[in-house]
Amino acid sequence: MANARRDSTAYTIGFAALVCLVCAVPIAAAAVALKPRQELNARIDRLTKVLMVAGLMTADESLSADAVEARFDESVVTRPIDFRTGAPDSSVDVKTYDARRAARDPATSTTAVENAARVIRVPKVGIVYEVVKDGQLRAIILPIQGYGLWSTMYGFLALEGDARTVSGITFYEHGETAGLGGEIENPNWQARWIGRKAVDEAGTVQLEVIKGQAGPPADDPYRVDGLSGATITARGVTSTLEFWLGPNGFGPYLDRVRSSSAQGGTSAR
Repeated sequence: MANARRDSTAYTIGFAALVCLVCAVPIAAAAVALKPRQELNARIDRLTKVLMVAGLMTADESLSADAVEARFDESVVTRPIDFRTGAPDSSVDVKTYDARRAARDPATSTTAVENAARVIRVPKVGIVYEVVKDGQLRAIILPIQGYGLWSTMYGFLALEGDARTVSGITFYEHGETAGLGGEIENPNWQARWIGRKAVDEAGTVQLEVIKGQAGPPADDPYRVDGLSGATITARGVTSTLEFWLGPNGFGPYLDRVRSSSAQGGTSAR
C-alpha cells in the first residue's frame, strides 16, 4: 500500500481494510472476554423472571446475582421433562441445558406440527419449574414462546398446583410495537390473567385473549382483556398458549400433574 497513490482505488480499499482490521481485533477480543458475563446476566435475568411470575420476588426488590440464585435454589425445582410423554427425563443436566439451543439442533429436537404460534421446532426435552412447599406442589412455571406481529415473544406462564389456574404471566423478550403489542409487558394487563383457567376440566385449552374487556375470573374464567390496537399480537398470545398448553407442548406433562395430584402426589411422575 506504501507504493499506491493516496487518491487511488487500491489505496482507499487497503486503508479501509486496515482500519476494519484494527477495529475488529479489540471488539472481537472484548466479545470473547465478556461472553461469560453476558451468559451469567442472561441466566440471572431468567431466574428473576421465574421468581417474579411465581410470586417469590416482587418487582421493587433489588437482589444481587448470588441472592437471586440462592432464592431460586431454595424455592424452585428445575425439572426436565420428555415432551412426548410428559414424564421427567434425567438424561440432561439442568445446570447446563439450554432448551432454546436444543430446539435449533435437529439431533435434539423435532419438527413441530403446523401451528398458529409459528413454532417451528420443539426440543425433545423441555424445562419446567415447580414450586413445592410442605410437600405440596404450589406452582408450575412454563416457558412459552410464539410469534406476535413482528417478533417471537418469549415468556413464562405460571399455573397453580392444580395445573389449571393461572397465577401469573410475563414476557421478557420480544420486538412488538411499544405502546401497542408491547403492552404484553404491562403489569396491569398481566395482573388480569390471575385466577383465569388455562384449560377446562377435560384438560382442553380454552384460555384466550379477546377483543374488548373480559368479565371477572369467577364469571369469565377462560377469557382475558384484549390489547387496544394490537389485535395480531393478542392473537399471537392466544396461539402461543394454545400450542404450549396443548398435546404438542406441555399438555402431556400437565395431564400427569393433574393425575398425580388426584392421587395425592406432588408433581409429574
